[in-house]
Amino acid sequence: MTGPDRDAERNRVSARTLRYARVGMGLGGVAARMAGARLFKSEGRDVGNAFALAQALGGLKGPLMKVAQLLATIPEAVPAEYAAELGKLQNEAPPMGAAFVRRRMMAELGPDWSKRFASFDLKPVAAASLGQVHKAVSHDGRALAIKLQYPDMASAVEADLSQLGMLFALHRQFDPAVDTREIAKEISERIREELDYRREAKHAALYTEMLADVAMVRVPETIPELSTNRLLSMTWLQGDKLLSFKEHDLETRNRLATAMFKAWWLPFSRFGGIHGDPHLGNYSVFSEGGEAQGINLLDYGCVRIFPPRFVGGVVDLYQGLLHDDQERVVHAYETWGFKNLRKDLVEVLNVWARFIYGPLLDDRVRTIANGVAPGAYGRQEAFTVHKALKEKGPVTIPREFVFMDRAAIGLGGVFLHLNAELNFFKLFNEAIADFSTEIVAEKQTQLMDKTGLAKH
Repeated sequence: MTGPDRDAERNRVSARTLRYARVGMGLGGVAARMAGARLFKSEGRDVGNAFALAQALGGLKGPLMKVAQLLATIPEAVPAEYAAELGKLQNEAPPMGAAFVRRRMMAELGPDWSKRFASFDLKPVAAASLGQVHKAVSHDGRALAIKLQYPDMASAVEADLSQLGMLFALHRQFDPAVDTREIAKEISERIREELDYRREAKHAALYTEMLADVAMVRVPETIPELSTNRLLSMTWLQGDKLLSFKEHDLETRNRLATAMFKAWWLPFSRFGGIHGDPHLGNYSVFSEGGEAQGINLLDYGCVRIFPPRFVGGVVDLYQGLLHDDQERVVHAYETWGFKNLRKDLVEVLNVWARFIYGPLLDDRVRTIANGVAPGAYGRQEAFTVHKALKEKGPVTIPREFVFMDRAAIGLGGVFLHLNAELNFFKLFNEAIADFSTEIVAEKQTQLMDKTGLAKH
């Protein structure tokens, strides 16, 4: 190893060690607080402990912030009090300055990197937990979105994920209703994948194919010659923030909600793919002739390809609930990997299932939920299930549920923001028409071969 390489590695180790210490000290304090509260049976300890955990994580930027916010959107992962506090955290990081951006771009594309663009704005248009986005123009006149990863993020991710186990260990120790080990594995694998921008480019290509016949959803084109493992160049999709359409007429809001529904459920039901990060910043609204027509799907770092059997379980559970076929319901849970399914445990799981599937089972035009704030969607039901599992559990949540539930909750929040009124039953049944696991498996194989993306 050369001198500069040794110095770089030494810096990485030092940074990683410091990050271990900062996270460990914060979480250690929370652990002591939780143990004391439990010992002395302090009133209101869940709210206080949740606040302390948020405070411990709030000073950190980068991957752990992303994990914390992710946990807040998975109803089974943490109790409601923790989800509420973690959901307040922001994962925006201070942007890299112009000089730093030049060095990073040189590291990715070489010393003449600037000559490969007609123009490149050194000031980012967005900065998040793993990287930031710059606007540029190609030599053929196309507007580009340039996603540039922060330096040494692989090291930061490993440091943070090593502490993720402590978060879940605390949860299991003081609230053992849900065994979260599979959830931890899933989160770790997906976060590591988000560091690989070449993989994200393949995800975008995958969505281009899966949504080829859905005009209401647009997918950016990637530019391979201007991309690396830590730099992703895509065509810029012009659009407006979705929340700016909250006060538009019902027809417009319904059109956008329908586009969102199709962007998530058609890839899942036809190909087993799901966009696991339904964050408001990951899509925008495109317009034609002065009217909003659909959505731009912008970010592909967190994409999950499910085995066909899992997709089959989703359809089986839906049909079982729709036709009150308890045997089919149990079969769906078993397909997903739930163990020791006593009748009383199935009834608890059905509370959550009926919430998720509720609008899809109701053949009429309706809102996704009445009188519920977008940030609170699913919280009461999750609390009810969690409370029941304390008495009847523990239960191990299969890892595939992490991003499935996250997508469902995030999508429901979008429908609430838009106050959309749709026949969700009709939309869902159109999505699963002619469904079979054999067809999904065949389409998956074709797409994997075409995009060069390996199955999970």
